[in-house]
Amino acid sequence: MSLLRLCAFPKCLSGRLIAEGSVRHLLNVEHCLSCLRNRNYWERGVRDNPWTSFRRHYSAIPKKDQGSKRFWEQSQLLDVLEARIQQLQSDVLIDVKHSKVEFLKMPQKEKGPSLSKSQKILPSERAEAQKPGQSTKKGAATDSPSSKIHASRWMEKLKRETWNRTTKQSSLQQKLHDKGTKSSKGKSNKKQTAPKKSSKGSMMLPGSSMKTISAASEIKAAPKLNDIVKTAASTAAQSEPNISESPALEELSKDAELAEVEELEQMIRQWSPLGSEKLLQEKELNRDADIQLNVCCYLEACVFTGNMERAQRYLHFHHRNLSKRKTLNINAYNIIMRMWAKKGILHPIRQLFILVEEAGLKHNEASYCAALECMGRNPEFPPRIISRCVQQMEEDDLCLDDVFRKCTFRQDERDKVLKAIRTVYPDYEPPTNTEKPLCSLPLVKDFYTQREDVRYPKLDFSMADLQGRFKRQLTQEQANTITIDSVEAMRPVTENMTRMRKLLAEQRTHWQKTLLQALRESKLILGKSKLRNWKTDIYPFLCLLRDEDYVNIMLQGLANLPPSGDSLLNIAKELGIRVHNMFCIQQKNHSQMVEKLTSIYNSYTELLAEDTKYSSVLPREHWDWMVAQNSSGPSLLSDDVSWPHVLHIQLGSFLVDLLVRELKIQNNILNQAQEKKLIPALYHMYTFRSNRQIGFIKPHPILTQIQTEATETKLTFDSYVMPMLCPPVPWTSLKSGAYLLTPTKLMRAVEGAVQHQHLLEKCRNEDLHAVLDSLNQLSNCAWKINKPLLDIIISIFNEKGSEKLDIPPPVSEAPEIPRFNPHDTSYTAQEKAHLKREVLKAKKKFGEMHSLRMDALYKLSIANHVRDEVFWFPHNMDFRGRTYPCPPYFNHLGSDVTRAILLFAEGKPLGPKGLNWLKIHLVNLTGLKKRSSLDGRLEYANSIMEDILDSADNPLSGRKWWMNADEPWQTLACCMEIANASRSPDHTKFISHFPVHQDGSCNGLQHYAALGRDVIGATSVNLMPCEVPQDVYSGVAQQVEEFRVRDAAKGLKIAQVLEGFISRKVVKQTVMTVVYGVTRYGGRLQIEKRLKEIDDFPKEHIWDASHYLVHQVFSSLKEMFTGTREIQDWLTESARLIAKSGSTVEWVTPLGLPIVQPYHRIRNQVLKSNIQFLSLQISHDIHERPDTVKQKNAFPPNFIHSLDSTHMMLTALYCYSAGLTFVSVHDCYWTHALTVDTMNKICREQFVALHSQPILQDLSKFLLQKYCSGPVGETKNKKFLEHWQMMQLLARVPKTGDFDLQRVKESTYFFS
Repeated sequence: MSLLRLCAFPKCLSGRLIAEGSVRHLLNVEHCLSCLRNRNYWERGVRDNPWTSFRRHYSAIPKKDQGSKRFWEQSQLLDVLEARIQQLQSDVLIDVKHSKVEFLKMPQKEKGPSLSKSQKILPSERAEAQKPGQSTKKGAATDSPSSKIHASRWMEKLKRETWNRTTKQSSLQQKLHDKGTKSSKGKSNKKQTAPKKSSKGSMMLPGSSMKTISAASEIKAAPKLNDIVKTAASTAAQSEPNISESPALEELSKDAELAEVEELEQMIRQWSPLGSEKLLQEKELNRDADIQLNVCCYLEACVFTGNMERAQRYLHFHHRNLSKRKTLNINAYNIIMRMWAKKGILHPIRQLFILVEEAGLKHNEASYCAALECMGRNPEFPPRIISRCVQQMEEDDLCLDDVFRKCTFRQDERDKVLKAIRTVYPDYEPPTNTEKPLCSLPLVKDFYTQREDVRYPKLDFSMADLQGRFKRQLTQEQANTITIDSVEAMRPVTENMTRMRKLLAEQRTHWQKTLLQALRESKLILGKSKLRNWKTDIYPFLCLLRDEDYVNIMLQGLANLPPSGDSLLNIAKELGIRVHNMFCIQQKNHSQMVEKLTSIYNSYTELLAEDTKYSSVLPREHWDWMVAQNSSGPSLLSDDVSWPHVLHIQLGSFLVDLLVRELKIQNNILNQAQEKKLIPALYHMYTFRSNRQIGFIKPHPILTQIQTEATETKLTFDSYVMPMLCPPVPWTSLKSGAYLLTPTKLMRAVEGAVQHQHLLEKCRNEDLHAVLDSLNQLSNCAWKINKPLLDIIISIFNEKGSEKLDIPPPVSEAPEIPRFNPHDTSYTAQEKAHLKREVLKAKKKFGEMHSLRMDALYKLSIANHVRDEVFWFPHNMDFRGRTYPCPPYFNHLGSDVTRAILLFAEGKPLGPKGLNWLKIHLVNLTGLKKRSSLDGRLEYANSIMEDILDSADNPLSGRKWWMNADEPWQTLACCMEIANASRSPDHTKFISHFPVHQDGSCNGLQHYAALGRDVIGATSVNLMPCEVPQDVYSGVAQQVEEFRVRDAAKGLKIAQVLEGFISRKVVKQTVMTVVYGVTRYGGRLQIEKRLKEIDDFPKEHIWDASHYLVHQVFSSLKEMFTGTREIQDWLTESARLIAKSGSTVEWVTPLGLPIVQPYHRIRNQVLKSNIQFLSLQISHDIHERPDTVKQKNAFPPNFIHSLDSTHMMLTALYCYSAGLTFVSVHDCYWTHALTVDTMNKICREQFVALHSQPILQDLSKFLLQKYCSGPVGETKNKKFLEHWQMMQLLARVPKTGDFDLQRVKESTYFFS
C-alpha cells in the first residue's frame, strides 16, 4: 500500500463509516496486521490535518551543500504537487503511484457534494480541467487556504519554468535556423490531450463492495507531471539530431553552443524527477528479480512436497514485512492460489487476491485461472459467483481466451477451469491457435510462402519403428541416468583388478548406507529447527526426491571426481543441477503430461516416417498443429520455475559437505600390516587459482589408487549425455524442444545470465521461426557408428594409446612425480626450487593426461554403447546464434576421432560424381595440395590409389600412409569408403553413408570482405572466381617474408635470424583469429608456440622473433584487407562508446535473432555454506556497469559469428527444402557425396542473398535508435560530447568498395 493511500485513509474513514461496525469489518477483514496498524495510527493522530503526516521532516536533514539543498527542495515540490493533484478530487482515494485506485462513499463532512453509494462516474460527468487552485465542478473538496496558496505558488513556478524552457528551446532552434541550417520542424506547442475513457480497474473477488477507477481519468485540475516530462524528453530528442547533424554548428562558437545545450539539458533534467524515479524503481525491481525467483522456487518446492503450512507461513511473513514485500511478485501469490485451488477452497484464494491488491500488484490470467479452477472443483458453487469472477476479469482488462493461451495446466486443471466457465457460458469453446502467422523476414519469405511443389525429406523408418524408438528414449529419460559398459572392460582382467573392484564395491555399499542415514538425520534437524520462516533454507529442496536419489547423485559425483580433485564450486554446481533435472522430470510425470506427449509424438511420426505420404509442412508447424488438436488435459509446455544459479550451488554444497563428513575408509585397506584406523575418503582443502584462494575437494590417495587399479567396467551418465534414440522434439518456442523430458535451453549461456532469455521473450514467435526451423533440420539428421573403425580405435586405446594418432595413453604412462623432503638440509635453496617446479610440472602433466584419457573413455564408451543403434543429436545455440549438439561428450563437433566414427544413417548412391568427391575430400583431409585445383587434387588421389587401398586393407600392419595426414582417422575412414566404392560392381550405385565436407576459406575474412565489398580482400579469400584456390595464409606469409627481406637488408638482426623460418604454418593461426578479435599479445603467443615447434630455430630469439612477426602479420593484413580493418575499427569503437555510456551492445541478426553481449564488471558474491564461505565472481550481472574492454574487443568477432551462423541457418533451411541431408560444424558443411554440388550451389546463393541485405546500414540504424534516441542522462559537457560523438560514429557507416557479390556464385573455391 502506497504512502499516499495510507495518508488518505483518516480523511475517508471519518463519520458514519467508522461508526458502523459491519462496514468496518468489511474493510479490515482481509488486510494484513501491518496495514491495520498504519491505518489506526492515522485515524487517531492526523484526522484534522491529513497533510501533516505526508510532509517529510526536511529540517532533520543536514544541509551539506547547495546540491543537496536543491535536491530536497525538488523532492518537497514533488510531494506538494502529488498532494495537490489528490486534493482536487472529491472523496476519492487516489494513489498516484499506481494505475488504479479505490474509492468509497463517504459521509458529507466538508463542503461540496459527495458520491452516493450507487453513483458512478460517467465520461459525460467527468470534471473539466481547472486552473490551479480551483475546485472541480463535481465532487471537488474545498481546499484549506494555506494549502491552496502554497500549492498554487508551486504550480505557478512550475508553469513559469516550463514556459522558460520552451522559450529557450525555441530561441536556440531559431538561432540555428538563422545560421543557415535546414528549417526545424517548428515550435512545439503543448496540446491539450483528450480525456481518456474510464477503464474499470481491478475489483475484489465476490463479497467485496470496494470498486476501483482509473486515476488517470479523474486527474484533470492540474498539469500531469508525466506529461511535462514526456514533453521535455520528446523535445530534447527532436532537437538533438538538429544540433548534431546541422552543418551550421561549425560556425557557432563551441563555448556558446555547449553552454546553450547544457542549459537546455539542465532544464530538461530539472523537471524529470518522476522519470528518473521510474527508471530507478525499474532498476530496483530488476535487482529483486533473483530474490523473487528464489522465493518462487521455495514456494514451488513446498507445494510439491505437500508442505502447505510452511509455504503459507513463508508467503505471509514476506507480505507482512514491508521491507521484504518487494521480493514477492504475482507469481509467488499465484503458486499459493494454485495450491488452494487443488483443494477446492475459495476463501484463502480470496484472501490472496486482497493481499495482491495491498502489495500494489495486478492480478494476471494465472490468478483468475486458479480461482476458476477452485470453483470448477466444487460442484455446488453458485453460478453467480463464477459469473462475477468472469466479469471482474473483464473489468481488469483480461480475456477468458488468454487464460487458455497463456496459462499452463497440470493434471486436470484445464478441465476444471473449463467446467467452471461452462457453468456460466455453456457454449464456450477455448481458442485452438491452429493458424499462426508466417515468418516475413526478407531472407526466408520465399522459403515459407513458395512451397507448393516442395517435398520435405523423410526418415528411413516406418511409423511403428519410430514409435518404438520413442518409448525407449522416454524410458531412458524417466530413469534420469544410464549405466553403460566401459570400453576398458575389454582389457584382460587380472587378479589385482578383481580384488580392487571387490573392495570398491564393498566400500560403495557401506557409503550408501552411511550417506542415507546421515541425510535423513540432517533433514530431521533442518525440519525441526527454529529457523526464521523468512529465511530461504534448503530443507524443502531436500524433500523433492527420494532419499536414495540424493545418495545416488552424491556417489555419482564421487565417481566422476578426478584424482587431482576439483573445486568445491564446480562439484556443488554439478550436484545441484542433477537434483534440479531429476525434479523437473518428476514434476512432468506428476503433471500427467507424459501420456499426452506420447499421443502427440505418435502422431508426429506420421510426418517423418517413410511409409506415409509426403507433406509440405515443417516439423515445427506439424507439432504445433498436433498440440492445438490435443489441447485438453495438461499442457505439454512445462511451467517449471528455473532455479537460480545460487540455489544450485547452495544445495550442491550441502551434499558435498555430507560427502566430506561421512565418507570414511580404512587406512590399512591396501596394507593389512598397518594399524587399523578410519580416515576421511575426501579432503576439503584450499588452493590458489589465478591468485584466488578457492575451496578444493580432493580424494585420498588410497581411494585414488583403488579406483585406478580397479579399471571399472561400468560408467554412469545422466540421460541427456547420451544421443537420443528417436528424433528430437522440434523446437516450437523458447521452452519446448530437444529432449522429451529433460529441460533444455534454446540459447545456452553462462549459468545465471538471464538477459538472453529476456530478449528472446520479447520477440514475436514468427520472427524466430527461421532460427527454430534450422535447429530442427540439424537435429533431425540421423546417425550411425562406423563399427570397423571404432574397433580399431578401441584396440589402440586399450593398448596404451598413441599420442601421434590423438589416442591419449593411460595415466600409468605419466612421468613419475618426484618426491623429496623440503626440510632436508642436504638440498640447496636452488635445488629445492628446481624440485618444486618439477613436482608441479609432473602433477600438471598427470592431471592433463587423466582429463584427456577420461574424455576419450567417455566418447568411445558411448559410441560403443550405440554401435548397433541409429541415433540423433538435438541442437541448441549460443548467444551469437552458433549451433551446437546438446550431448556434451560424443557428437560431430568433436575431435578427429569422434568425427571419423560417425556416418549418416541414411545412405544415398554415389552417382556419377560421388566417387570423385570422395577422393577430393580425402586429399583435403590429408592437408596436402591446398593450393591445387579440384582437378589437381583428383589427379593426385588417383595417383596414390595403391596407398589408399593398402590403408583400408591393412590400417595397422601396412604402409600406414594414412597416419601422416592432418586428420588421420577421418583419412582412414575415407580410404575405407573409397575402397568399398571402387571395388563395387557399379560405383555410381554404391550406397554411401559417408559425409563429405566443404569448408569455408577463412570464413571470417570472407564475411568482412563481403561487407566491405573489398575486391582485394575478396580475391584473397576466394570470393572472386579463380582457376586455383587462393590461400590467404600463404599470401600473408609471402608478404611477411618480403618485409623480413627488406628489414634484413637494413641490418635488423632478428630479421636475419628469421631467414628460412617464415612459413604458412607459423602465421596461419594468427591470421585465422585476427578476424575474431585476437590482440597483438595473443597473436604473439600463437606465433611463439609455432616457433617452439621448430627444432632448428634458436630458442634464445623466440621472444624477439614472435614480437617482430606479429607486428608484420598485422601490417600485412592491414594492407591486404583495408575494408576489413575499417569495419573492424568501426565496430570496436562503436562498442567502446556504447559500453562507456553504460549500456551493453545489442543487435539483431538478419534472421531476426536478438543478441546481447553479457559482459559486465565482475561482482563478488559470498555464499554461506556448512563447509566454507563460497565466493562467486559474477560477470553477467545486468545491474553492474558493462565491461568496456570486453564489450569492444568481443563485438567484431561476435558480430561476424552471428553472420556466419545466419549463413549456415539459411543454407540448412534451403537444403532441407531441396531434400538434402545437411549438418554443419560452424563454417564446415557436411552432406552426401551425391549432393555436394547442390549444397555448394545453395551455399553460394544464400551467402549472396545474406550480404545483399544492408547489414551495416541496418546495424547502424538499430544502434542509433537504441542508444541515441533519448535525451542524455548526464548534464556535464563531457557526457554530452561523448553522446554526440557516439551518435556521429554510429551514423557513419564505413564506405564500401565495388566488388560484385554475384561473382561469388561462380567461385569454385568459396567453399571447397
